[in-house]
Amino acid sequence: MTYYSDTGLLAPGRAGSPAESATSDAAFLQAMLDAEAALTRAQAACGQAPREAALAVAEAADAIRFNIRDLALRARSGGNPVIPLVADLTAAVPKYAADYVHRGATSQDILDTAAMLIASRTLTCVLDDLERTCHALERMAREHRDTVLPGRTLTQHAVPTTFGLKAAGWRSMALDARDRLMVVHESLPAQLGGAAGTLAAFSAWADTGEDVGPRLLAAFARETELREPSTPWHTLRTPVADLAGALAFTAGALGKLAVDVLTLSRTEVGEVSERSGGGSSAMPHKANPVRATLIAAASRRAPALACVLYGSMAAEDERPAGAWHAEWEPLRELLRLVGGAARDAAELTEGLRIHPCRMRENLDVTEGLIVSERLAAALGVRLGRARAKELLAAAGVARAQGEALMDVFGDVPALADLVPDRLGDPLRYSGSAGTLTDRALERR
Repeated sequence: MTYYSDTGLLAPGRAGSPAESATSDAAFLQAMLDAEAALTRAQAACGQAPREAALAVAEAADAIRFNIRDLALRARSGGNPVIPLVADLTAAVPKYAADYVHRGATSQDILDTAAMLIASRTLTCVLDDLERTCHALERMAREHRDTVLPGRTLTQHAVPTTFGLKAAGWRSMALDARDRLMVVHESLPAQLGGAAGTLAAFSAWADTGEDVGPRLLAAFARETELREPSTPWHTLRTPVADLAGALAFTAGALGKLAVDVLTLSRTEVGEVSERSGGGSSAMPHKANPVRATLIAAASRRAPALACVLYGSMAAEDERPAGAWHAEWEPLRELLRLVGGAARDAAELTEGLRIHPCRMRENLDVTEGLIVSERLAAALGVRLGRARAKELLAAAGVARAQGEALMDVFGDVPALADLVPDRLGDPLRYSGSAGTLTDRALERR
């Protein structure tokens, strides 16, 4: 038996997400039908079509009445699915309305408008999930404002930081993504230009000598609830490029959160864990950080998809051959990836388990060397930088040989009055982390 449905078998990151539903073949078909119905309504509003025709087209424009697979196969002859859809929609309306289906438009008008409708509907889901993520990260940052853990640079322990500051940083990037997506969401435009972007056919059909194109464009944008463009953008692909950039940034912002969680949840680190980790087909003891894994996978794929969309900006003439067609699948996949990642990020952050005791244990792994920066400063004031460096090097050797780090300083008279435990306590060396966390959380 042959199956044609895209069920997401190899795409667990977006499977079952609101974005998957919003970008399905059925959703795209409905968006194209919505664009066709909006066009006829706009023409009726401008006196170019009977109101009854607009009502008839709107009633017929229901995706359930059309065979998606048949449309897909027939799309091969003309290179896009709008051509067979217009034929089927025309056949589905009463005779008196048939002449008003798709009148004056070109296929790209409908498909571009449908893509913007799909993007708008998907971004609504993504933005909701980003808000959930930001709220969860804010709670996390406040609760763990002063929870100290090892800072890590180039994979090694550096100096102490706080989990609150780390969570506040994740939230800052999620807010950056939210703000970029909101700007794009509000600017998504309708597309209407006719055969070569001049709107000529609409005035020709009016047959009154009036230049009705701009008025119709405004009415069409209102009917679709998309922004009215200043000009048709058949080969001026700023809207798609802006959308691609914001989506790729969002994938990267959530990817930063994910890769940090993956590092911190390693068995030998154990500072965080997912609330319900995924199992293994071979090792029953494992609880894999699945949500973080799927987000990380999305963040690695998104830039390449965005590159295709950026590359399609070089679209020749007034209507391109190939550049426009190259956008369809990457744009949908990018929306799906980011939609799935946003869903997973919300679930991840709302259920992330924090393990302060393990963080404290890990601070002691280097037996005091994690505060070598502080020791260097304190010793440098008294002994000079060269002598301080020499002592710290000796301390590192002593630690490797099993001696206590602070014992190295006991034989130096100039350091007799220092309090070794306080000087070497990593809990006392998190700098301005708390203040920086507070500052980051002021942002809304």
